[in-house]
Amino acid sequence: MNIKTLRSDRIYQKVAQASPEEKLELFRNEMMAPFMKQWKIQQMPFRAEEANGFDVVTFNSIMHRSPDQITGQISSEIELISSDSFWLECEHAVKKSLHLFIEHEINLPVSEYLFTIQLGNPESRALLINEGYSGFGGIPGFIWGTLLPNEYTLPRMKASLAHECNHNVRYQFIQWDHTVNLGELIVSEGLAENFATLMFGEELLGPWVTKTNAETLNRRIKPVLREQLQLTGFDQFAPYLYGDEIAELQSFKPVNMPYSAGYACGYYLIQYYLRKTGRTIFEATITPAAQILDEVKGFWDEETIISG
Repeated sequence: MNIKTLRSDRIYQKVAQASPEEKLELFRNEMMAPFMKQWKIQQMPFRAEEANGFDVVTFNSIMHRSPDQITGQISSEIELISSDSFWLECEHAVKKSLHLFIEHEINLPVSEYLFTIQLGNPESRALLINEGYSGFGGIPGFIWGTLLPNEYTLPRMKASLAHECNHNVRYQFIQWDHTVNLGELIVSEGLAENFATLMFGEELLGPWVTKTNAETLNRRIKPVLREQLQLTGFDQFAPYLYGDEIAELQSFKPVNMPYSAGYACGYYLIQYYLRKTGRTIFEATITPAAQILDEVKGFWDEETIISG
């Protein structure tokens, strides 16, 4: 297995020192180009002229610092993600996460991995709702972390990367296509967050779970989501997964769901599944959602108790 780290801090330093005319192409070639295979899978144009002005940089800048924002004025932000110890901790999280699956006899089809951490866009409302950090790992072989660097987010990056590594493993075995439904997303997010807490402890449980209390989960979320598990189409199930506020930011119709409803529901659903079946998180990660959901029918009627 070959795991490569793209040291974004060094790229940010270069871009910050470049002239305004050079920033865009420097950023595109050094930060975006190594992920070319991912962009092709996502059908994301690498250059604006390929798609009416929308390209990988435009897309990336929704959640992250855009090239024109990378100047000497954000040198303190860049400095916060520039220590070797930070990158070693992140690299260790990715390596440990992936190797644990091999140790548990899960033979990973993908052998080449690339990961990086990007500075978040402080004007991104979605990122702020998520307490300043996020990630993406849904395309096998590619893992991203995103953060507004501070004392709260920096220590949580390792757990976020473990969460994304879990997605990365799952989607080497589970086919992602137009038939993907809400049930799969709830299961997937529940698996990822349970894996992250197994790795780094419940003290690093993400706000997408901790912000939901038992009353909200049992009375407001579970009764609705159990009826929508077969829902397909990202625009249809996104509001149930992310909650109304984030859905509205993406121009989707709200459905009266609180923040990260699907994530919180998934976290406790997977805990129920693991307890009931005795299976490991490693086995569960590559198990189809339909099979998991078939074994957790009692979850929907049982009161979920949230401790702490």
